[in-house]
Amino acid sequence: MKNVEAKVGFLVVASAVILCITVYYVSNAQWGEQQLPYKTYLRYAGGLEAGTQVLFGGMSVGKVTALRPDPADPTRIEISLVVRRGTPVNSKSVAKLESTSLMSSPAISITTGSNEAPRLPAGAAIPSQEPITMDEMERKVAALADSAQVTLASVRIDVDKLTGNAQNLLTNLNSLTGNANQKHVAAILSNADTMVAQVSAKIGPTVDNLNTTLANANATISNANGTISDLREPMHADLIELHRTLEETHDLVGNFHSLLRANEQNISDTLENIRMATDNLNDLSQSVKERPWSLVRIRQPKGREVPQGQIK
Repeated sequence: MKNVEAKVGFLVVASAVILCITVYYVSNAQWGEQQLPYKTYLRYAGGLEAGTQVLFGGMSVGKVTALRPDPADPTRIEISLVVRRGTPVNSKSVAKLESTSLMSSPAISITTGSNEAPRLPAGAAIPSQEPITMDEMERKVAALADSAQVTLASVRIDVDKLTGNAQNLLTNLNSLTGNANQKHVAAILSNADTMVAQVSAKIGPTVDNLNTTLANANATISNANGTISDLREPMHADLIELHRTLEETHDLVGNFHSLLRANEQNISDTLENIRMATDNLNDLSQSVKERPWSLVRIRQPKGREVPQGQIK
């Protein structure tokens, strides 16, 4: 009885182990078929490790599988990762190291890229963007603080100069508004009034002469306008006649052009006939030069034959 129970217990345990192994391999096989491998490269991979989350547009689509120095360039880190099949990773997508919050662990975030860009095949390298490390941020903050101190020192110097100039200006204004300067300014204004009165007395006759000159100029311009008005009508009539003549000439040229277009074939045939007649006349003239007897005889005479009896 105990042997039977032992055998049954062993069979149950073996079946459970086989079932677990089968489920494990089947799930791994199905999960592997549903994931695509990719690579990306970064010079700083702080906090990354195998199993780190991979995001696409903020969605969790996979995980990091391995990290190692790039064999071709040891100054950067080769990051192997897998993403869920169907994730539209394209050539415009960019992988970068970032955290979703201040307290969360770092993750690989892949941007959505462009819908028009071609999809990256499995095993391809995703373009990357280097993160800003804390050291770089501290260096930039320190450089900004140094620059701010220099700027504040320069502003302080400029403010001191401006304050000194303002004090000098106030001193000059005080000296200008003193009693002595006020009397001097009053004397200058009095002299200016006297000068203006004298200039006004002298300008009066000059203004009268200028008015007379303007009146004469207006009369001259009026006469010129009358002369131009007298010449305008004949010139206008001549221009109208010239325009009408040009229009008639244009119509005549157009009719002549239309006539040439309409009789183009006939003119070409006539010219061809004239050319052929000219060639025939040339042939006739050449023939008369070579055979003038053809004008009298219709047929060319036969050549004279040598008597047979005289040939020895």
